[in-house]
Amino acid sequence: MSARFAIARLGAQGDGVADTERGQVYVPFTLPGEVVTAALGGDDRAELIAVLEPSPQRVVPPCRHFGECGGCTLQHFEQAAYLAWKRDRLVSALARAGVEAPVEATVPCPPASRRRVVLAARPTERGVVLGYHRALSHKVIDIIECPIAEPAIGQSLDALRRLAGLIGAAARQTFALTVTRTDSGLDVAATGSGPLAPAARRAAADFAISAGLARLAVDGDVVVEPRKPQILFGRVPVAPPPGGFVQAVAAAEDAMAALVVGHLAKARRVADLFAGAGAFALRLAATAEVRAVEADAASLAALDQGYRRAGGLRPIAVERRDLFRRPLTAKELAGLDGLVFDPPRAGAEEQSRQIARSDVPLVAAVSCNPVTLARDLALLTGGGYRVIRVVPVDQFLWSAHVEAVALLEKKPLRRASRR
Repeated sequence: MSARFAIARLGAQGDGVADTERGQVYVPFTLPGEVVTAALGGDDRAELIAVLEPSPQRVVPPCRHFGECGGCTLQHFEQAAYLAWKRDRLVSALARAGVEAPVEATVPCPPASRRRVVLAARPTERGVVLGYHRALSHKVIDIIECPIAEPAIGQSLDALRRLAGLIGAAARQTFALTVTRTDSGLDVAATGSGPLAPAARRAAADFAISAGLARLAVDGDVVVEPRKPQILFGRVPVAPPPGGFVQAVAAAEDAMAALVVGHLAKARRVADLFAGAGAFALRLAATAEVRAVEADAASLAALDQGYRRAGGLRPIAVERRDLFRRPLTAKELAGLDGLVFDPPRAGAEEQSRQIARSDVPLVAAVSCNPVTLARDLALLTGGGYRVIRVVPVDQFLWSAHVEAVALLEKKPLRRASRR
């Protein structure tokens, strides 16, 4: 059943929200102030049919797949208003948590800058469909372009589709291809496709070599590696593990790292918590001794190897540790001049409780989730920290996701003088 809706605002996932007698109705691909017709579903969602009264902030989406592919949700939103909305998401989350902090303008992300994408591959009788899932669906949308991806990835979609066909010849379900543009070429890691038969393994290896890939891995097993994949963290080349986490956009990583390094510039002993493969640690080691803590062994090994090959850095001590189950205690943090933590979306609640009890004077909190960041900052400010700066970063272009860097300080307690 179709109905007419007046869109009042955007929800947390970027859908337009209409206030109706039946409650809130979410209409994707709409903007505040618009009047639209949409088909009601069985829940609180509706499918857009037509925009009757468009917003002045509506623009023509740059991608032919927009609206069907679920990779982007906000290509129709004018740039300045879109960046302001992302900042407002962070401002609102902080306000709900009772955190007072100055929030700066959102650092923009240009198109064609995404160096890491996760594509979905689905075997069919006519070959492999390669692209992204439709929003809220298991259906894979076959794509022939991707305006967010770096050209090296976008121009290789046909080759990646053929490679997926070789890898998934015996697969019966959708699997993933994590594609990372490195300085050595594309690094491709397939997961969920199942083991390769010997003939398929040889065919996939031959194709990867002919296509100029740096590395091909299937379910963690390196099939072929003509060149060691390398990514620069500052000036230090690092070979990330197959499918390993790296920041999706190099310019966004540089912006976040500049904030972190600048804030900790005077620190001489620092910790990098949830260190990954060393995006912050290896930059900080230019001037400070670093304790790098990370749960993933492969990422930690990549950090350590990059450090040992680089030379000219201050010491980095690596430690494998699950900071969710066993956070560094306030006692273990004693003696540090500063620290940075960059946890997954769940945030770092228990680790923040320990930091709040510590005397570390300078802290940088990096997050991809405004809600958990606000919670963690509330814990830190409750322990005596002051948030001096929060910078939103638009790393995931045309999506509802927003990164942020929060910079905090704690003044040391003054001891009473003896007479």
